[in-house]
This record gives sequence, structure tokens and C-alpha cells, in this order.
Amino acid sequence: MAKVRATSQVYQLKIVLEDIRPPIWRRIQTPDCDLCQLHRIIQSAMGWDAYHLWEFEIGNERFGPTEDELGMDSFEMDESQDAGSVRLSDLVKAGYKKFRYVYDFGDGWRHTLTLEKVEEAEGKLRHPRCIKGKRACPPEDCGGPWGYGNLLQAISDPQHPEHQELIEWIGGSFDPEACDLDQINTLLKRA
Repeated sequence: MAKVRATSQVYQLKIVLEDIRPPIWRRIQTPDCDLCQLHRIIQSAMGWDAYHLWEFEIGNERFGPTEDELGMDSFEMDESQDAGSVRLSDLVKAGYKKFRYVYDFGDGWRHTLTLEKVEEAEGKLRHPRCIKGKRACPPEDCGGPWGYGNLLQAISDPQHPEHQELIEWIGGSFDPEACDLDQINTLLKRA
């Protein structure tokens, strides 16, 4: 992850994965950063691997990766602007408190991001960091919210026709209720 600029302000965001009940969410704190950096923070906080395309929807505008970031010569995101050109502080100045992050256009993981507050950083706390969360993030490539529901049903029912196949696919076990803040913060440090 690119280094975020040193700042005395911390932005607290709540990230809620849409279309999943009970909800899966994370509360993160980060210094001011651009939307490309925020994408990497969200990926770490949710436990995903950034394999897929993504974009932010803010008001009537969309912001995504550039061709250089994607490593492609002729790729174009339809009418998407450079996510590196917008910072959290720009959103605050423009009055945005809620916006959307979409990850993996095939699976369609939509997240609502709510800017809860901006405050002065406390001493030498490391940022970004996750301070609270609920439930495990769905495994990458499980088919979006609807595929995730099927996955949970199949792995919890030994009689389900896909039980054994999906248990093997997820690596033997998966606890949908788990949210390990220490592990999330380790990922945020490495990102």
C-alpha cells in the first residue's frame, strides 16, 4: 500500500456489506488518503485479496483504478474517473458523508461507507486500523450475496448435495460469525 500522508486528523468510517443479513461490517480509522488507498484499506479490513475490479460511487460520479494501476494498456472503466485524484478530505469538504464501494463486478459486492467522524489523532496510534467489526467477510469468488447464502447453507448441512465440495473449496472450515480484529489489523499493517 502506498504510504498515506502524515496528518493529525483521523477519519472514522463504517463499512457495511450490503444485501447480507445479519450485517457484516467494519469500523476503521485512517489518516486522509485517496480513494485508491482507501480501496486497499477496505480490502484488508474485509479480508479480500483485491483480485477484481472496483469503483467508488459518490453522488452521480464514479471513481476507479487507472490503466497504469491495472497494468493494462487499453482498459477503460466506463465513465469512471481516477480514484487517485480524490481524497477523504475532499469528500468532507464537498459534504459527502455516505458513499458506495463496489468490488468484483461479477459477484457484485456493494458496500455502504459512512463517514462517522473526523477527529484529531491520539498520540502514536497506528493508522489505518480497524476498531470494531461484526462477522466474517464472505470468501472471495463465492458468488456475491446470493452465492454466499448458498455457501452458508451448504457448509452447515452435511446432507446438502454441495456440502463436501464447498467444504473443500473453503479449505475445511469457515466461521461466518468470526471477526478477528487482531488479524484484520495485521493485514492493515502489511498492506
